[in-house]
Amino acid sequence: MTTSLRRLLAGITLFITEFTLTLGLGALGTVAFLAIGREVFNEHAAPFDEAAFRWTRDLFGPTHQQWVEVLTFFASRNFIVAAALGLIGYFLLVRRHRWYSLLVPVVALGSITLNLLLKNFYHRPRPLLPLVSASGLSFPSGHAMISASFYGLLIYLTYTHIARPALRWGLMTGLAVLILLIGLTRVYLRVHYATDVLAGYAAGIVWLLVAIPLLKRLEKIVKKRFKHNPQLVEKQLM
Repeated sequence: MTTSLRRLLAGITLFITEFTLTLGLGALGTVAFLAIGREVFNEHAAPFDEAAFRWTRDLFGPTHQQWVEVLTFFASRNFIVAAALGLIGYFLLVRRHRWYSLLVPVVALGSITLNLLLKNFYHRPRPLLPLVSASGLSFPSGHAMISASFYGLLIYLTYTHIARPALRWGLMTGLAVLILLIGLTRVYLRVHYATDVLAGYAAGIVWLLVAIPLLKRLEKIVKKRFKHNPQLVEKQLM
């Protein structure tokens, strides 16, 4: 078998693997979101949500509220917008990856917009007796959805660009733990039900799995269209 044929077969295998994994995760996330939404509509989720309130209270304890509020801030809209702008500036000015500078706002702002649309569709009120003030509707959790999509994007960028295995997997694990803890804090603070958080995770992951392939496809179309004009093609693409 020639080297060229090996490379071709390796490329085909990688594409099939990535496509299957993306499709499977996207389908699983969509089914999970719809199933949770059905339970919420039918008001069958109350026992699970009440048990989650008690469990997170036992997990964090009654004296950790300030620390929990600091943690949950890392998925607030103000922080995510500021972090996204910082990433856009980094990719534009430092790394010169302009496609990444497009991917960041698509994921972050798209997640925020989609969350608002879903909230208004389901129109679920927030839990009673919250530990902090919170406005708006409850389902799905904006913090959970935004953290899953934005920090999920950081996991993707870490996986594709950091070569050192220990650093790569350490950062990915830390980001995954942060996503999980942000969701738990929303339940602990009683500003969201556990089903809100789970649905937010599912919707955020699905949105991320949609946004990345779409942007990659757009990159290929633009690159092919302007391949005869090098000045219009970015030097460094995803």
